[in-house]
Amino acid sequence: MVIQELGWDNDVDDDLRVAIEDAIDADMVDTDYGNVVDAVLLWWRSEDGDLVDGLVDSLTDLVGGGAIWLLTPKIGRPNAVDAADIAEAAPIAGLSQTTTAAVSKDWAATRLVAPKTPA
Repeated sequence: MVIQELGWDNDVDDDLRVAIEDAIDADMVDTDYGNVVDAVLLWWRSEDGDLVDGLVDSLTDLVGGGAIWLLTPKIGRPNAVDAADIAEAAPIAGLSQTTTAAVSKDWAATRLVAPKTPA
């Protein structure tokens, strides 16, 4: 499995990153990878700009059927992203929100996928 990591900065949860890389038994790739990826791990903060643009950009290398894991600071933490902002941005970017979970002390993850189209 190839996971592309976007939005890395010095505030990310390194323990979570290591756990993900251990689980996939590989390093995550960045924007310079140049091939399709199975999933995208997108670190996003309220100060990072327009979330719709960030989500659309994260779809660039994602294989069909892949998921975006949007990691945002938990509510009450600096640069937290309101859940309503995620719920509003996802469909505009062509995505559906499926799961949200606390993944570390400071970060929450929201799983976003392209909606299934009827056959």
